[in-house]
Amino acid sequence: MSLARAVLGASFITTGLLHFARPRLYEAIMPRYLPAHRELVLASGVAELAGGAGVLHPKTRRAAGWWLIATLVGVFPANVEMAVHPERFRRIPKSLLYARLPLQGAMIALVWKTALR
Repeated sequence: MSLARAVLGASFITTGLLHFARPRLYEAIMPRYLPAHRELVLASGVAELAGGAGVLHPKTRRAAGWWLIATLVGVFPANVEMAVHPERFRRIPKSLLYARLPLQGAMIALVWKTALR
């Protein structure tokens, strides 16, 4: 296994665990138009845990890579929510709120390069 894939897997496992350890953090960035914030936060945590663990095994890395890309696309509205409503996130500089948007694309590219090639 490559170091890049190990770091990718560990990163997603860590963020997945944080969804359970600090769910309010993630609930705060959920778009208000979505229902069941807690449930969606926990579901996205499970998705990140599964994808992170999946990329660590050679037999599941490709499927897990696609899973993580779908997960990153699925959570993108939370990044948009933060950028569109900076008044709700005053502790974070506006520039960082906007930087998260292309960063999501960079994460997708990283998953592609690390797990799917």
